[in-house]
Amino acid sequence: MRSPSKARLRQVVLAASALLTACGSAGYSVDSATSACRQNPAYCATLAGEETVVPTTVRGATELASVGAALRVLTANMKASIERELVECAEWASDTVNRQHFGGNSPSRSQCQEQMGMDPCGKKVTRAMHLGREKHYLALQCVEDKLGALIPGRFSLEQRYRYDRQTGEKQLVSREAAQALRQQGCADELLGTLEPDVVIHSGNPLEALAIYDFKFPCPSTNEPRWNDYPPGHPYERFSQGAMYKEAFGVKPHPVAPRWGVYP
Repeated sequence: MRSPSKARLRQVVLAASALLTACGSAGYSVDSATSACRQNPAYCATLAGEETVVPTTVRGATELASVGAALRVLTANMKASIERELVECAEWASDTVNRQHFGGNSPSRSQCQEQMGMDPCGKKVTRAMHLGREKHYLALQCVEDKLGALIPGRFSLEQRYRYDRQTGEKQLVSREAAQALRQQGCADELLGTLEPDVVIHSGNPLEALAIYDFKFPCPSTNEPRWNDYPPGHPYERFSQGAMYKEAFGVKPHPVAPRWGVYP
């Protein structure tokens, strides 16, 4: 494939410069064309014959606004594609862990209820809880690969949010900040934060379009359900699903092997 002409490359550089300036005013990083594209993939394309991703030709304000609005809508086809990937990841993760521990069979009810030890807080850890953690870990790895190819820059995994019920405002809490609070013995500062497994968003994690949580019922015949917050918790008397809906304004869905995306 022929390389682009110098004139064409000059046009691309000028377009990239203009778009990066526009992105900077909107709060995006302007360190490179690639970073701008990662923030807003809809503006970008791969230049023929070049490996570097650069912004597409700068368009009029009306058309740019239209593109921005499109990012805030999750079409039925895209939603179906995302959910298909999530279900496949849930089933793959469950099958993989069951093969490792049970030769491919699903654990029985009695196996699920077996006690495996105690957590650092002195609470019992059952085999169901242990298996659930393993399956969650694999499912999220799978989702990172699949959604990374399908909707790059438009999803977050296990993103923690600080939510103010009085104002409705949300703030992002980074993994590093959460870990630092735990190490400092300030884990109580995380009480009341929300951490969905998968958030589909506009490109801004604070603009959620869909929310999903993986559930791995044990045994698998159990209906997937949202966990209820315990007494004394800021959200007591509420379930995870109820708080996700309140905070993000979209109906969340559990995703479980055998059950798929649950209503």
